[in-house]
Amino acid sequence: MAAGAPAAFAAMPQKGRGGPRLQKKLTGFAIRPDYLTEAEHIPGFWVSTFDGVQRFLTSNVRKGTVRTIGTTAGGRPIRAVFYGKPRSGAGTSTFSGALGYGDVRAWVGPDYEKKVYWGMAAIHGGEFEGIVGMVNLLAVLETGADLRGKRWPELSAAAAALDRIVLLPIVNGDGRSRVPLRMGSHRGSDYTVAEYFNTGGRPDGSLIGWPQCKEYIPLDFSKTQFPGGYPNDAGVNIQHDDFFGNPQPETRALFTLAASERPDLTMNMHTGATFVHPLRSFIEPALQPSFEGVYRSIMTALTKAGLQATDDPAKEANPSREGLSSFNLDSAINMHCGALAVLVESPSHTFSTAKRQGQPFLHTPEHLVDAQLICHQQAMQFLVETGGRWRWTPNPRSKWRTPSAG
Repeated sequence: MAAGAPAAFAAMPQKGRGGPRLQKKLTGFAIRPDYLTEAEHIPGFWVSTFDGVQRFLTSNVRKGTVRTIGTTAGGRPIRAVFYGKPRSGAGTSTFSGALGYGDVRAWVGPDYEKKVYWGMAAIHGGEFEGIVGMVNLLAVLETGADLRGKRWPELSAAAAALDRIVLLPIVNGDGRSRVPLRMGSHRGSDYTVAEYFNTGGRPDGSLIGWPQCKEYIPLDFSKTQFPGGYPNDAGVNIQHDDFFGNPQPETRALFTLAASERPDLTMNMHTGATFVHPLRSFIEPALQPSFEGVYRSIMTALTKAGLQATDDPAKEANPSREGLSSFNLDSAINMHCGALAVLVESPSHTFSTAKRQGQPFLHTPEHLVDAQLICHQQAMQFLVETGGRWRWTPNPRSKWRTPSAG
């Protein structure tokens, strides 16, 4: 820790468990006091903290079922909310085998026509927008309206047409609990504080930054002033875990759930863009046309809502401008269970940007919630209208028979 550093912020007590890599002393981070300034007015719909989300799930979810699917490296519960009925029965092959055979139904199983939607947020604990969006999505599923009282009839209709919805508001509870803010103050065009809480600061307080934060996994917290919300308490960025070797408990829980639910579409909600947009994940080439369909649907709706860099859907909804992302959690989920895995980046609530012609644009908290819910609405509608994974990569020559058919 740098000499003359400001008074330390005491992190919450941890339940940390086993393993030499687990960071066992998580107090004494020398965060600059001015970084801890919160927004002067925090709206009631802005539910973003780990404890706040747990209270919301306990008090507000009635139609859905809340279940703990695992624990983080630091011992915190990973809770998911389930709506509808899961797939029943199993296929006749592994996912890889089904691809080799040429028909994904051999993996998905006898109820392959079911449409299963999966949404998750806070893989990185310093990214609040996806959490807030997920909580407001849950409010819509429970009541028809978000926490502002705004009704979403199209979203409700799309959700009702799905057979199964699985939502995880906070995957990385360790990283989220480490970031000591409910809602940061708006700092104009200065992204320093948001980046500090997300990817961390070096001993002298300078930003570690992106993508430099990925150079050391696991991250040694003792070599930072503040490790940021990217890693769990073992220092691992789950988005770039050791997927095929010794994955973290968060990743293992996600993989177990994915194999059980066999989702058609997963939406991984992040923060790190000037305007909301999906990224082209490193997944099966055969699913890229379906990704482009989701992209067009989301970006067209966001543009029409005035939430993109221009008001021209033809320009903003062109998926050819999205390059291929590197291998990451979304890639691993696709390879594990066959889902069309989409990562969506959101702007931060703490700093502003400009539209394509240079005019200033402020992403208000209301705008950010609208954008999150539009993303989920359009992705759900796409799944409903196109039929799901088995229709996205059909093999008309296949003669696969359900297990019940003998």
